[in-house]
This record gives sequence, C-alpha cells and structure tokens, in this order.
Amino acid sequence: MPTTLLQSNLPGLNLIHRGKVRDVYALPAHELLIVASDRLSAFDVVLPDPIPGKGEMLCQMSNFWFAQTAHLLANHLTGKSVAAVLPAGIDANLYTRRSVVAKRLKPVPVEAIARGYLIGSGWKDYQASGALCGIRLPAGLRQAEQLPQPIFTPSTKAAAGAHDENIGFDKVVATVGGDLAEQVRDATLKIYTFAAEYARTRGIIIADTKFEFGTDESGRLHVMDEMLTPDSSRFWPVADYRVGISPPSYDKQFVRDYLETLDWNKTAPGPALPRGVIDGTAAKYAEALKKLAGIELT
Repeated sequence: MPTTLLQSNLPGLNLIHRGKVRDVYALPAHELLIVASDRLSAFDVVLPDPIPGKGEMLCQMSNFWFAQTAHLLANHLTGKSVAAVLPAGIDANLYTRRSVVAKRLKPVPVEAIARGYLIGSGWKDYQASGALCGIRLPAGLRQAEQLPQPIFTPSTKAAAGAHDENIGFDKVVATVGGDLAEQVRDATLKIYTFAAEYARTRGIIIADTKFEFGTDESGRLHVMDEMLTPDSSRFWPVADYRVGISPPSYDKQFVRDYLETLDWNKTAPGPALPRGVIDGTAAKYAEALKKLAGIELT
C-alpha cells in the first residue's frame, strides 16, 4: 500500500532544503537525495494535511517522464539505489518509491512554464491585457481555449509563502543571460510538445506545465526536481474538455477549487482539508499515474 510521509527524518544526512513538497539531503560525490513528501501546496501555501501516497505518485510519475524524454534533454537522475544511501535503521519501504539519488546541479532561478491552453493566471492576464508575459495573443480567445501554438511564459521563483509572478522573456535574459535563456525556452517547449502529444493518446490534455532546470559543472542544461506531475501541470480528461469553462482535472485544481469556496486570504497558515477532498485528490493523482504511465501503487 502507498505510504504516508508529511516530513522526512533521516538522522546522519545533512538536510540542505525543505521545500513545499520535497526534502533535499546532501550526499557524497556531488549528489543529492530528494524525497517527495505528501505535503500539498496551493496558492504557494503548504496546507496542513498530507495527501497519502502523493509523494510516491509524484516521484513515479516524474521518473516515467524523465525516461520518456531522456532523448530530448539530460535529467538529474543518477540511477543509483535509494536504499543504499539511507541511514542505518531507516525503513526503506517508506522512502524507496518517493525518493531519487540525483546529480547536484546549479538551479536556473526561473520557473519555466509552457502553456498550450488559456487557463489559470494566464487567462486572468489575457482578460486584463490581451497578452501573457509580454506575448500578444489573438483577440476573442475564450477560457480553456487551445492556443495557436504553445508559448513559454516564465515566472519568478518565489520563496516559500511568497507568490510567483509572471515575467517576460527579457527578464529571463537579464537574470541568466541570453544563451541559457534560449536553451531553457527551447527545452521547455520541446518537452511540453512531446509530452502533450503522448498524453493525448492516453486520453489526457496537458494544458500547461512547469519545469525546473539546472546546469552541471560544465554548464550543460538538465531538467530536474519533478516533471509533468499533477503538482506541476494541469491535466484534463479529453472526453470532458469544453472551451469556455475550467475543465475537470486530474491535478490539484481539485483542491484549488475547494479553497476558492472558503473565506481565506491565501496566506499561511492554510486551512485544513475535509476527508472528502483529501481522498478525492489522492484518487485523481492515482488515476493520472495509471492513465499516463500505466503504474498502480499497491
């Protein structure tokens, strides 16, 4: 059965970062142990209730996509055994399906977002200005409509508790330099296009997704952290897709929709989730994992 882990505890390993979802530990040989917890963040706030098995599902989904896209871009996986690096006395069953041993990379300090459909903050920006991240879009587009072609819409990489903000490509260039900015943009659109075409064959639309990139000691670009998961993407069932509405989804939009019904100012602390929302979210993640990767965690 899937395990539940709100926060990792690995005595003897150096915890160097505890993010919204992932805990990162330093390992020898310029490597990291990355643990995907069952924490859930929404509107950039970590909620108090775990989603049982979520970290395992995220990790297995990411590993599937890393393998599928390795021909497009290098990734952070080393292929080394998680059990072999865990401290003595730790239950390996709690960590092996939710963790990876990864290369230690220098993060590119932007959120690399690909959008194929007009939804979320992109829809709000378009309504206000007719543009998104400085990209002028055709007039008359409706909510959830497919864009003429996928676009790269980066955002800032906010600290925990802060909100990401959409930025233009010129800001990315100013932050990381023109060559790296172009590499990130091209990789984002190439991977998104490949994944979206594959997902369609499995009955899922990938409306948008967010990638994390890093460079190794030689400056080579890698995709890292997580990839094309329900946490970092909007997954819509093809059969239920309609233009003009926010379609049902296999991702944490299910939680966002619930939170939008509350009198909450979207700042920490986040509200507790009812059991029905917790169980419903876990079921949606599991269904996405099965449909896209053919994986069932039992």
